Amino acid sequence: MKRALSVLSALALATTACSGGGGNVPGTGDGRGPVTVRWSTWGSAEDVKLYEKFTEDFQRRHPGIRLKLESVAKYEDYHPKLLTQLTSRTAPDVFFVGDDNIGKFVSAGVLTPLGDKLAGPDSKSRPEDFFDGVYGGAKRDGTVYAVPNDTNPEVLWFDKKALKDAGITEDPAALNEAGQWTMPKYLDMNAKLKAAGKAGSIFWNWYGSTYSMINGFGGKVWDGGKFVATTDPKAREALRTLADGYRDKTFLSADTLPDSNGPSTQFLKHKAGFYAGGRWVIDSLRKGGELDDYDIVPFPSPTGAPMPGAVAASYLALNKDTKLPKEAFTFLTEFVGKEGQLLRLKDGGAVPSVKGAEQVVLADGYPKHARTFLDVRDTGFANYPEEVAVPGLTAAINEHLMKVWSGKVGFDQGMTELQQLVQSKLG
Repeated sequence: MKRALSVLSALALATTACSGGGGNVPGTGDGRGPVTVRWSTWGSAEDVKLYEKFTEDFQRRHPGIRLKLESVAKYEDYHPKLLTQLTSRTAPDVFFVGDDNIGKFVSAGVLTPLGDKLAGPDSKSRPEDFFDGVYGGAKRDGTVYAVPNDTNPEVLWFDKKALKDAGITEDPAALNEAGQWTMPKYLDMNAKLKAAGKAGSIFWNWYGSTYSMINGFGGKVWDGGKFVATTDPKAREALRTLADGYRDKTFLSADTLPDSNGPSTQFLKHKAGFYAGGRWVIDSLRKGGELDDYDIVPFPSPTGAPMPGAVAASYLALNKDTKLPKEAFTFLTEFVGKEGQLLRLKDGGAVPSVKGAEQVVLADGYPKHARTFLDVRDTGFANYPEEVAVPGLTAAINEHLMKVWSGKVGFDQGMTELQQLVQSKLG
């Protein structure tokens, strides 16, 4: 943490110095050949392969621009490396930033404000083409500093066979369509699944699941710039319900399951009724499941009325010190634009962040209620700007909550310590 803060301080100072970043190959941009735009992201070899079609298409249409992808396999290694590159002026021209890290990059002043560029004549992606809630920490005081390149709305996948085995006759998606998908209904189903010897729900320990549950109880996480999840009565009730559910195995933490019997395996073997995740779950179902056994529903609300859900997002940003601002922006705006997302996400497990590319999600009609992904995206929220503005805060909250979920810290003590933890980082 101390190292991250020192790096950020150096970054803030660097923005006042002379421009020198970009690191492009010598001789580019001077009329002697195509220029090379460097860009970076994280992901496996399989993930990176999804960008090949876009790269081929882009370079065919822009023969004067070459694209050089510099990927990092592990997410946890990506941002520290990028911070170091920004400090040493060797960072790529364009780069991905995760939703839990975007705030510190905005604060460091190392990103090019994009509002005027996105609204300008060379843009293929207008500011209004993206849903306001998904901007999250990438927008501050009305200024856009990065653009959501794609999303993954957090929904509840449910196993029809597991529900039937537990004596549950109501269909969650049908209840949702009827405006009757409530938190009490959901918790009752979880109790019946537990009584039948199954897990009720499997959650990953991240803000998407935790904050969606808090919303489902009608609680608040942040209010007026203050962290209130431990003091708001309904939020605290949601957190206590999670803690109790983890303790009696009604809920399982995907983070702690063994590789040999992980969340996907348990879900495919009908050992759990619900599995919280995004569109990426489809891949594991296609590889080992009976597709008709599964469907999706949003997280429930107190009354059954639709409510904002959590949306995982990543962002594409423009290095403030790039030597190729025009070419780099051309790449950025086409990458996040409608045609770019249609091309990139056709075979992937994400949901477009831009309006007009919905056919990526709806084309094959799976799951049956695939439109739920779009409904959650359209009205949902990326991680709260107040939270992502503080380096390491989201990770610290998740780490502390895991101590509560695992029973290492009692609930009341855990809530007191969580509030103190957040206040110390805010202070």
